[in-house]
Amino acid sequence: MSQVKQNDTVKVHYTGKLADGQVFDSSLEREPIEFTMGQGQLIPGFEKGLLDMKVNEKKTINIPSEEAYGAPRQELVQEVEKSQLPEEIKPEVGMGLVSKSPDGREMNLVVTEVKEDTIVVDGNHPLAGKDLVFDLEVVEIK
Repeated sequence: MSQVKQNDTVKVHYTGKLADGQVFDSSLEREPIEFTMGQGQLIPGFEKGLLDMKVNEKKTINIPSEEAYGAPRQELVQEVEKSQLPEEIKPEVGMGLVSKSPDGREMNLVVTEVKEDTIVVDGNHPLAGKDLVFDLEVVEIK
């Protein structure tokens, strides 16, 4: 029976959880994800955990933050003048914003603090700095 290896295209069902058991994502209520191993489409620890698994095999893997979304980066936290926001936006803590860089790339930001004349926004991935747990099931290997 074949096992998952680099460059295989695989279909996988997964449930992603934080260390405290809180589920942040799952494919169980929808189609399994399909991707090609070794192309950097998923976090490194996820792909590493799938290596050598067989079709219909299930396992739980623990992924340290370094092999997931990395540590939060302080340079992605910035204070912005409220005057730079569109007039119709009334910022609130937890609100998501999208910023466009001069070269056209979009960056998702979350408002973490609202002050009198400024807001503080965080561009880190919401799971940065967190260790993750995934329940995996290989559905297909191509």
